[in-house]
Amino acid sequence: MGGSHKSFVEGLKKYSRHRIIPLTMSDKFWRWRLHGGAVTLADRSSEITDDIDLLLVSSMTNFPAFIALTNPRFAHIPSVMYMHENQLTIPLPEGKERDNTFCYINYLSMLSVDRLVFSSQYHYDSLMLELPRFLKTLPDHQNLRSIDKIAAKSEVLHPGLHLHPHLEYDRDRAKNKRPVILWNQRWEHDRNPAMFFRIMDRLDDSGCTFDLILAGDQTQERPKELEKIWKRYGDRILHYGYVDNFEKYSKLLHKADIVISTSTYEFFCTAIMEAIYCGCHPMLPAGLTYTELVPGHLREPLLHAPVFYHNEDDLFKKLRQLVMGDSKGLPVQTLRNINAHLDWEKRITKFDKLFDSIKEQSVYVS
Repeated sequence: MGGSHKSFVEGLKKYSRHRIIPLTMSDKFWRWRLHGGAVTLADRSSEITDDIDLLLVSSMTNFPAFIALTNPRFAHIPSVMYMHENQLTIPLPEGKERDNTFCYINYLSMLSVDRLVFSSQYHYDSLMLELPRFLKTLPDHQNLRSIDKIAAKSEVLHPGLHLHPHLEYDRDRAKNKRPVILWNQRWEHDRNPAMFFRIMDRLDDSGCTFDLILAGDQTQERPKELEKIWKRYGDRILHYGYVDNFEKYSKLLHKADIVISTSTYEFFCTAIMEAIYCGCHPMLPAGLTYTELVPGHLREPLLHAPVFYHNEDDLFKKLRQLVMGDSKGLPVQTLRNINAHLDWEKRITKFDKLFDSIKEQSVYVS
């Protein structure tokens, strides 16, 4: 368990008034986790001697297998699956085909749980659009009516974020001599880092001066552009590498002026939301999940730089104006108000109400 999954569990455990008993595995080998993790989780569940009233399950769990392997202990315990992501709509690298085995595991798990909670409206809408297409690829017994069953037990609930602790490092936000551009997302194809580096090169070629903070998490992929980045921007890279320490990470976010997303798909956007809260003006692709998180009046503000762009050329134009000082970033307090409601101290009420609507206690499986 790592990344947003780890942060999610930590938030629940810290802020919920219910007792949360995590049952987890490492975030390595995700394909094997989705295939065979249920065997290990079922075995480890025998170590939990408490009476369990609710199962809160990650979307990376083969839930039918887990229930079968622990039968009869959890067979009649209410269950909720939190859809951090799904394998039907997650973007694939160019030339790679989707493995329908993982899609079907997700599908069976969604059918098996009592309730489904999605990380964003965009996530829910895109999955429900893709699900009938996926089922129609099956040779027969496509069970299209099962989609209605999934929809009937689904709701959207944005995850909580650890935002309030960032306030401690507000003192580290200082006026930079030149704009600092931040990348704090994973270096993976669905985040489209190649476009980010093209934009940086275009800015540099056009005479813009700026510094970079490159704090992306490198999991399995390493963009080829990173091999060249030091030759061109070495003296302007203020930081490079993933940061697992909260204080150091928060100070980096407060050091930056602008955060950019070039994502082609988003289930949610924890890293971007954190940067916005710390005062980074965002440049975001129009659509995806961002439109449900950024208030309409801030998307094209009259007195400040826009937040959304429509294509690569539009991003270059709007970003150049911001870097050159021809437009101004949104004030820190305005940025903070965008997502202050997602702080765990406020968000936990909605999750506790969800738990209360079923039972009083929960166990998380990931």
